[in-house]
Amino acid sequence: MTQKTAIALLGISGRMGRALLTGIHQSTDLRLSGGLDSPDSPWVNQDAGLLAGSATTGVIVSADASKAIQGAQAAIAFALPQATPAVVAACVAAKVPLVLGTTGHSAEQRAAIDAAAKQIPMVMASNFSLGVNLLFKLSELAARTLNTDYDAEIFEAHHRHKKDAPSGTALSIGEAVAKGRNTTLDKDAVWARHGETGARETGKIGFSVLRGGDIVGDHTLTFAGAGERIELTHRAHDRMAFASGALHAARWVIGKPARLYSMQDVLGLS
Repeated sequence: MTQKTAIALLGISGRMGRALLTGIHQSTDLRLSGGLDSPDSPWVNQDAGLLAGSATTGVIVSADASKAIQGAQAAIAFALPQATPAVVAACVAAKVPLVLGTTGHSAEQRAAIDAAAKQIPMVMASNFSLGVNLLFKLSELAARTLNTDYDAEIFEAHHRHKKDAPSGTALSIGEAVAKGRNTTLDKDAVWARHGETGARETGKIGFSVLRGGDIVGDHTLTFAGAGERIELTHRAHDRMAFASGALHAARWVIGKPARLYSMQDVLGLS
C-alpha cells in the first residue's frame, strides 16, 4: 500500500482550511498530519475531523505552530497575516516546505516570508485556482499586445467577511498588466476615485471593490478602447477550486530547492 503524503493545515478552521480538509479527506494520496488554529478558537484541542463534519481523524487541532507541523511533509497556511511570521519560523525550524495562501501582508511580514524562502521551498500565491493563474498569464499578454490607449480597469467582488482590499488576486492581475506594459503597479495604480477627479490619465490601472453577501470571488479585467471593450473574467463558484490548486502545490513543492515559487511555476506557466 502506498504511503500517503502528510499535510499540515495552518488556519484549519477558516473557509479555506475547511475546504482543504475536505480535499484531503477526498484524496487517495494525502493525509492530515496536523492542524493549527488561533489560541482563542473553540476548535483548539478538538479533533480536526469535526471541522469538516466527517469522522474523527485522530488529529487534534493545536494553537502551537511547531506542534501542528510535526511529522508533516508539507504545510499549507491560510491564516491571518499577523500569524505568518510564526508560521514561517516554525516551518524553517522544522525544514517543512510551505504553501502560503494568506494575503494582505505588511512590509515586515513580507520580509519574514522572503527570509524564510532562502531556507525552505515555499509556494506563495494570491490565488491557487488553475483558471485564475491562466487569467494572470492572459492579462500580461493582453497588456503587452494592446497599447495604453486601452484603459485597464480591475473589478473584484468578495464576501462581506473579507478583510483586505483590493484582493490579492486583483493585485496580481494588476501586476500582470503592469509587467505587460513594462511599468509597475506602484507607479500606475489608481486605488479609488471620488469627487472631482478630472479626466482619466493614460496608462493608469484602476481598481474597484465590492464586498457583500457570500460571494466566493469574482474578478474582471477590462481593457476599454475606442469603439471596443475586451473583458477577461473569472468567477469562483466553490472554494474547492482553490483548495485543489493548493493541494497540488503542496505535492509539487516537496523536494524542491529553497526559494519562493509561484503557482505559475507549479503549473509550468512561468
